Amino acid sequence: MIAADLSARGIDPLRYVSESELHERYDAYRRRQAARLVQMLPREAVRPLYRRARDETARSGEAGLDDRDPLALLLRWCERLLPLPPFGVWLDDLRRFPDGHFADVEESAGGPTADAPSTMEVRSLEVRGKPWLARLRSFREAGLWRGYIAFEEEGSGRVHRTAAVFCEADPAELRERFLSFERPALEAFLRSALP
Repeated sequence: MIAADLSARGIDPLRYVSESELHERYDAYRRRQAARLVQMLPREAVRPLYRRARDETARSGEAGLDDRDPLALLLRWCERLLPLPPFGVWLDDLRRFPDGHFADVEESAGGPTADAPSTMEVRSLEVRGKPWLARLRSFREAGLWRGYIAFEEEGSGRVHRTAAVFCEADPAELRERFLSFERPALEAFLRSALP
């Protein structure tokens, strides 16, 4: 999540990850923690907890939570019970300890999908005098982590991506492989992605 070349220049790499993606990742983190709580509970404690969640939610009239998906209702309720960090604290932790977040994603049943990949790392490079960003976009598929590189000329908004060129057993290996590419290799990937 944190690119050494950007950090060394005093640039926050997470500024190149969309706010909506960061909030999605934070929400996924909260759901994973709630699911872990439910998994730790004895079976006989789950039904009473669900009933309480259902009753309190109905009483408060909270929008978006109803009986159509009991598990989602229970997980949202459990999120409130846990002392989870607010978004800003979580984001600071992501900046400081990205490897811990990789382990959390790897252990979870959910995670990024091919339809909704996650930005695992951002690097910068200069090609013919123009600054480019190279984002490692990854997802889990069939038990493996796959990824591609999405290139954007800084400030242009146009993204050019490679095919899925990475396939590793865990997200940390995927990130290490992406970081191992030297500038000529990244430029070759960029040339292959351009129309």
